[in-house]
Amino acid sequence: MALGDGAVTTETKKIQLIMELRRMGITDTRVLAALERVPREAFVPPKFAAQAYDNTALPIGQGQTISQPYVVAYMTEKLEVGKRMTVLEVGTGSGYQAAVLAPLCRRVYTIERHRPLYREVSRRLANLGLQNIFTRYGDGAEGWPEQAPFSRIIVTAAAPEVPPALVEQLVVGGLMVLPLGPGLIDQELTLVRRTKRGHEIERLIGVRFVPLVAGSVDGGED
Repeated sequence: MALGDGAVTTETKKIQLIMELRRMGITDTRVLAALERVPREAFVPPKFAAQAYDNTALPIGQGQTISQPYVVAYMTEKLEVGKRMTVLEVGTGSGYQAAVLAPLCRRVYTIERHRPLYREVSRRLANLGLQNIFTRYGDGAEGWPEQAPFSRIIVTAAAPEVPPALVEQLVVGGLMVLPLGPGLIDQELTLVRRTKRGHEIERLIGVRFVPLVAGSVDGGED
């Protein structure tokens, strides 16, 4: 009985979260369905499982966090992802954002610079059967040129300016969503559109992300 009660409680919390996201202005039904489908409790450390469906960021180790569900939903909605698109994610973290994107597009390519997180997320995504997500250990600031161009790019760490290497890996007309700011404060989520002559930007909302750092951590490539 206790196990059944727990399952109901988890489902109830998930439904409450989806309703909260609707109230906060998330209207894309495909995005909401993706968040409802992904088991967020599988992406947080066991000690935070009871808080998995709270609308808040949670620590995942290596000084990183799993983003607040609202921010994940908002960034995903702004990307306007289509079923035939390929998406690049810079900063895999727990893999939660990639898992939300997976049912919305053809392929997700995601890069993580922390080797322990990369190893853990690779196992997690495989266990969940998410076969259209491809992971890489390395410097996300350099993108994934071998798989470019991408229809969409999402960056889950704050850069001081729009990274030229990532813009170059977008198709013309493609979109990138990323936080911009010099530090942990005064960051703005920004929408970047690739144009024939360069790119255009649109400032969205204030956010707080860890900084985008060049290079990888804990050794070389697998």
